[in-house]
Amino acid sequence: MAILSLPRIEQRLREHRPVVLDTGGFSRQAAVAAILRERDGVTEALFIKRAQRPGDLWSGHMAFPGGHWEPGDADLATTAMRETREEIGLDLERHGRLLGHLDYMNVNPIGTSIDMLIVPFVFAVDDDLPAVRPNHEVAAVLWGSVPDMFHGRSATRRDMHVRGGMHPFPGYDVQNEIVWGLTYRMLHGFFAVLDPDWRIDDD
Repeated sequence: MAILSLPRIEQRLREHRPVVLDTGGFSRQAAVAAILRERDGVTEALFIKRAQRPGDLWSGHMAFPGGHWEPGDADLATTAMRETREEIGLDLERHGRLLGHLDYMNVNPIGTSIDMLIVPFVFAVDDDLPAVRPNHEVAAVLWGSVPDMFHGRSATRRDMHVRGGMHPFPGYDVQNEIVWGLTYRMLHGFFAVLDPDWRIDDD
């Protein structure tokens, strides 16, 4: 069974014992949905390109669908599914299958004092999904090759505007956009679950 096939990914996530943090210790909680499909024998991951919005810490960035927990959410998996439905019109309760979640992440966005908990949940969907319907928060929906990222074939480095200046950051090229920063870290956590010996050279 190929390591990057959906059945193998599902098996590895079942076997994984993720790091779980106490949610009460964080000022904010959030969740994202890492959505996978197989097309022509290749596993792909869905990314959104966030719209340019004043005040959005991740304005214009490539990301997984997701957002902040709200009081009506039963749990953080519900948050990931609700945000995905709101952002791109994809109902993961109907069209997806939850495979598991990755390690809880303690995130402190650059230039803020925010102490945020984020949990990446992994879902599988069929290739014949209904068309997505991005809302005003999403500029585009793009699919990227998981093998190209896993094996470093799409690895890239670009200058990004951070803290008032341009700085080089590593990432993955997905349809001429760059997946970097927090989502890049999430992908690395995912790859380490699939293969404990997985490593990448960011130098």
